[in-house]
Amino acid sequence: MRHEYKHRITYEDYLVITSRLKHIAKPDKHVGEDGQYTIHSLYFDNLSDKALREKLDGVDRREKFRIRYYNEDTDFIRLEKKSKIHGLCDKQSAPLTKDEVIKICNGDIGFLLHTDKPLLQELYAKMRHQMLKPRVIVDYEREPYVYGPGNVRVTFDKNIRTSLYHDRFFDGEYGSVLTEDDGMILEVKYDAFLPEIIEKAVRVPNRQASAFSKYAVCRKFG
Repeated sequence: MRHEYKHRITYEDYLVITSRLKHIAKPDKHVGEDGQYTIHSLYFDNLSDKALREKLDGVDRREKFRIRYYNEDTDFIRLEKKSKIHGLCDKQSAPLTKDEVIKICNGDIGFLLHTDKPLLQELYAKMRHQMLKPRVIVDYEREPYVYGPGNVRVTFDKNIRTSLYHDRFFDGEYGSVLTEDDGMILEVKYDAFLPEIIEKAVRVPNRQASAFSKYAVCRKFG
């Protein structure tokens, strides 16, 4: 279980924080030459919008499923289940192939039941019995930094875009639109403790932790 805090920040905040952070933390090893990568996520919800409503209502124990890949690399795709329990976050994942994701988007989910991955079997059960379905695509650029003590991860997310055309998840031509938020999202994640040097580096006056959710913001569009 990990701690996770999110803050809405301005571009000016970003410049201040990164000017400090670059002296003490390292860029994530998976970034490109520009220091970032693109994240493509496909989120699931049921017909009554259970995941969305629980997020907006601040339910203490909640979960959501998503399929995610990075840049245009469809050789590395993961189903993820992100849980929030008493303010702490947990994430489980299992690999999927591009063909398997296409099957899921088309409602052909029988193969999930016959895998040896419990998380895929759980997705099958919830798609069958809770009517969980792909709902929205969420894309954005992420600039990540890591710091060893505390297993700290600091990320800056920008250009959050969305589309309802989940059947075109791999096409890159699903008419995504930029959300109304033109700022950036700072996320700070860590295990048991947050080192003071990082806490000071990411501190910006008048910026409070928020309950920001990319999924919730993108669901405003449908």
